[in-house]
Amino acid sequence: MKGPLESVRVVDLSLLLPGPLCSMYLGDMGAEVIKVENPRMPDLTRLMGSRILPKGVDTAGAEEKAAASETQDAQRPGESGMYLALNRNKKAITLNLKRQEGRDVLMRLLEKADILLEGFRPGTLEEMGIGYSQLKEKFPKLIYCAISGYGASGPYINLAGHDGNYISYSGILDITGEKNGPPVLPGFQTADIGGGTLTALSAILAALYCREKTGKGQFLDISMMDGVFPFLVLHAGEMFASGKIPERGAMTLSGELPNYNVYRCKDGKYVMLGALEERFFRNFLRQIGKENLLDGVEMKPESLEKLKSTLTDIFLSRTRKEWEELFSNPDACLSPVNNLREAFDDPQLRERGMVVTIKHPVLGDILTIGAPFKFSDTPCTYRLHPPSHGEHTEEVLQTLGYTAPEISELRKKRAV
Repeated sequence: MKGPLESVRVVDLSLLLPGPLCSMYLGDMGAEVIKVENPRMPDLTRLMGSRILPKGVDTAGAEEKAAASETQDAQRPGESGMYLALNRNKKAITLNLKRQEGRDVLMRLLEKADILLEGFRPGTLEEMGIGYSQLKEKFPKLIYCAISGYGASGPYINLAGHDGNYISYSGILDITGEKNGPPVLPGFQTADIGGGTLTALSAILAALYCREKTGKGQFLDISMMDGVFPFLVLHAGEMFASGKIPERGAMTLSGELPNYNVYRCKDGKYVMLGALEERFFRNFLRQIGKENLLDGVEMKPESLEKLKSTLTDIFLSRTRKEWEELFSNPDACLSPVNNLREAFDDPQLRERGMVVTIKHPVLGDILTIGAPFKFSDTPCTYRLHPPSHGEHTEEVLQTLGYTAPEISELRKKRAV
């Protein structure tokens, strides 16, 4: 069965996390994605973190050999696990967009493209003559999606930044952490994925639908700071109603309530009690023979702290494994705090197709996270392995009409 975006072509100039994850999801939905990288400086995720090596290669020996020869990270054996996790269902070509010949190839690509995705600082491609203002007349149906930290307008337009900066400005970092403690960086890229990837994906799909009705493409200005700010929509509503600024560790869903909290077990592992409604909380207490704990309890800070202390002792009396019988209780709202390895083994995630295996011609089977989109008639598929740097350059150039001598000339001019 074909994906919902079959026949849609995406030219992806983006690098690192937000854009490549977005284009991967578009590819999962059936789009043809052409990943464009510089011939001499690939997507930096190829150079980051640990690497998956071909079968039979000695990991330690290969790494030591690379270090001894003082080679760049790009020369290390294998492929970065981070890169592999973000780039399935794509074809990879190399283009030097600083050379006119490279930009000419891009123009040919865009003749049959529906979406251009990029993640440079605002104005970067305009200066090269390939920004939206220069492309919209020639390609009126093109949907041009630009992901940046602060967007294409406003006083922060020229500021450099990363995920921590965007959540810092937007108020998210201030409410993350324990009561009376310092702000704590989340363990994942909140703004990159929530504010960048998913916001861009939503906008692109809406723009495709709009184009079906109007025949016109448009510019999508995606700011990661803009995209992550709505994560605080409930907090904003409460603040304006109460007049009080939210305090970390002291809000209803982040530490205030004993029945919605994280507790340590006897073996040092943790569980999450999410029995927010009273009936769920009473059911949990009934299951452990402690329903009387709620007798006479008023919803006051001092009473809540006393109840939290009591629950802390109760959870410390058993190991996480000993609490397992309640994990499957439909009305207990108790769950294990899984680490990532445990999450990959979770039966719910596996049943839902969120753990998938991608076959790679050199590296073998690669275990990765699947697409979260479930379509009844046009399911997501995993057709292409994450490509090596420039793996499909010649193939794509040939489909654009370039002859072998012309491709050779492009290589000589270092345009590809």
